[in-house]
Amino acid sequence: MVPDIIENIELYKVPPRWLFLKITTKSGVVGWGEPVVEGKADTVAACIHELKQYIIGKPAHLIEDTWQTLYRGGFYRGGPILMSAIAGIDQALWDIKGKTLNVPVHQLLGGPVRQKMKMYCWIGGDHPEVVLDQAQQKVDAGYKAVKMNATGPLEWVASLKEIKKVADNIKILREEFGDGLDVGLDFHGRVHKPMVKRLIDEVAPYEPMFIEEPVLSENNEALKHIYQYSGIPIATGERMFSRWDFKEILHEGITDIIQPDLSHAGGISEVRRIAAMTEAYDITLAPHCPLGPIALASSLHVDFVSPNAVIQESSLGIHYNKGFDLLDYVDNPEVFDLKDGYIDLFSKPGLGVEMDEAKLKEAAKIGHQWANPIWRLPDGNFAEW
Repeated sequence: MVPDIIENIELYKVPPRWLFLKITTKSGVVGWGEPVVEGKADTVAACIHELKQYIIGKPAHLIEDTWQTLYRGGFYRGGPILMSAIAGIDQALWDIKGKTLNVPVHQLLGGPVRQKMKMYCWIGGDHPEVVLDQAQQKVDAGYKAVKMNATGPLEWVASLKEIKKVADNIKILREEFGDGLDVGLDFHGRVHKPMVKRLIDEVAPYEPMFIEEPVLSENNEALKHIYQYSGIPIATGERMFSRWDFKEILHEGITDIIQPDLSHAGGISEVRRIAAMTEAYDITLAPHCPLGPIALASSLHVDFVSPNAVIQESSLGIHYNKGFDLLDYVDNPEVFDLKDGYIDLFSKPGLGVEMDEAKLKEAAKIGHQWANPIWRLPDGNFAEW
C-alpha cells in the first residue's frame, strides 16, 4: 500500500472556547483533533503552526514516529501548550488511520474490554437549590453520576462559616437522591493544604464518589498526608501532561484515580500509555474532559480498551458552553446517546465523530477569547479559580 501523505492542516477556533484541527491527506482522507488549552487557544494554534514543518509531507500512518518527533524534536519538552498541540495532531492521525482501515480507533488499540462506558456530567451553582435543579435535569437525562465544585473562592485558612457551607450542596443531593446518585466533589485546586482535612471532615458523612484535585498538582507532595487521612478516593491529573508527570504519584501510591485530559496530555497515544502505567499500580482511570466532541470521543476510545477505566466526564450542558454545546458541531450526535448512564461502544471508523465543517467555518467567524475569571479574596489577595 502506498503511504498516504499529510497534505494540509487547518484550524477552527470556535465558541464557546474550543479549537479544532483538521488534517487532510493527499488522497483526501480527513482526520479531526481538538488541541486547546482553555484560555490559551491562540497560543496552542501558534504552536501547531510551528510544528507543521515536522508533519506536512510525512506519511499519515506513522503515528508513533510523529509523536516522538513532535515531543523529542525540541530541546524543551512537555507543558500544557506543547502537549495540547501534540494531542490534537495525534487524535487526528488516529482518526485518519481508523478511517483508512475502516475500523474504530479502539480496534487499533487492541480491541475493547467493555461494551459501554459509565458517564458523569458537571453540575454547578452557588446555591443548593440550583444544584438540586441541575442534578435533577441530569438524572432525568439518564445520568447516574454527577460532579460539582466543592467551594468558591477560599481563604488559605477559611472561617468556620465558610467551612460549614462546603457540605451544603452534597448534603441536599444525598437527601434528595439517597445512594442512587454518585457525586464527585471537585476541590479544583482552590483549597490550600491547611484546609483540606477540615473540608474532608465536612463532606465525608455524605460519601462523595471521589475528591478531585484536593491540592494543586504542583503541591502533589501534600497528597501523602491527605491520602492517609481519608478513605474517600482521591482523583487528580488534569493539570499533568505526560507519563513523566504521573511517575511520582503513581510510584508513591498517593492517588486512587488519575484524570489525564486527552486534549492536554499528548492525545490518544500518550494517555493510552499513562493508562497502562496506572493499571500496573492498581490505580484507576477517569479522563478529564470539559471540552468538545473530539476530546470526548478520543477519551472514550481509550476508556473502551483500558480495563482500569471507571467513569468518563462529559461536558454536555456544562456552564462554559454558553450559546454552543457539545453536539452543535456534530453531524451524528447519536454516537453520544446516553443509555441508563452509559455510552455504547463506538462502531464507526476512526474516532466515529462526523464534524459539520460548514458550521465550524461560520462559527470561526465569531471565534472566542475565553479566559477563566480572576478571583480576589475580601482583602484583595488572589484566590485560586
